[in-house]
Amino acid sequence: MNERQTGPLGQVSDFDIRMLRVFKAVVECGGFTAAEDVLGISRSAISLHMNDLERRLGLRLCQRGRGGFSLTEEGRQVYEAGLTLLASLETFRTEVNGLHHTLRGELNIGISDSLVSMPELHITNSLSELKVQGPAVRINIAMEVADSVIRGVSDGRLHVGVVPKVSLPTSLSSKELYDETSQLYCADTHALYSDTSDINKNTLTAYDAVVPNYPLSETGRNANAFLKNAASAADREGAAFLILTGQYIGYLPNHLAAPWVAAGRLKAISPENYYYHTTFVTVTRRDRRPHRVLEAFLNLLEKEANTN
Repeated sequence: MNERQTGPLGQVSDFDIRMLRVFKAVVECGGFTAAEDVLGISRSAISLHMNDLERRLGLRLCQRGRGGFSLTEEGRQVYEAGLTLLASLETFRTEVNGLHHTLRGELNIGISDSLVSMPELHITNSLSELKVQGPAVRINIAMEVADSVIRGVSDGRLHVGVVPKVSLPTSLSSKELYDETSQLYCADTHALYSDTSDINKNTLTAYDAVVPNYPLSETGRNANAFLKNAASAADREGAAFLILTGQYIGYLPNHLAAPWVAAGRLKAISPENYYYHTTFVTVTRRDRRPHRVLEAFLNLLEKEANTN
């Protein structure tokens, strides 16, 4: 519709809003002349805007002339409606600008088992700060084996995952988070517990061991290769269960084993010889869409890692 056409008002345009702002200033200043300084335009330009608005609305908004400026009844109602419209626009602007400062939405994060006991609290501290920055953010954590986390990120069920640095799909990008050390352990009821100081591989192969069937780094695979594979575990907690029976030896992350070591239930076997490191990474989809909550969390993780 032409912006100057008379008749019922159609879609409100930017031009309509500009004219309503002029009209508002004229009403609040009490006339065209008084509105010149407020609007920064001449009286003749104000008059043109008012004529355009009246033609656009098909209504007489005000009386002007020797008798002075006064609103018609229609003009008063248009003024009130204009205030509502302009106030709504300001509310919209304020709320949209606020989105740059207020985080809202969800973070779906998948984490490999047993990482909560890591001494480097990068994930915990970053989630805490995320909640401070966005109190309305909903955090959903899935504690799963690494393969499941990787699948979840790949299919979009999870926004981000924390997994060992193993062979990853090319569709995912990764960033190193921290390293974890695993050592070979036995329980206090195991035959090796009384002397774990200097035991060679030939001795160890005589004992049943629990070997992981979850993805391992190359150093992890090499460390487990010589063990007598008598049981398997889908995760590190499963391996801990079997080692604590006293019937198996096996590798555990040091942070996971620490409480049982302190209680005298577990002991590392020749710790200077039998150990390996695992690097943990965050994984996200390479083609992920912009997601302010996710980006905020990743930035916090990076900041936390650089601080410690």
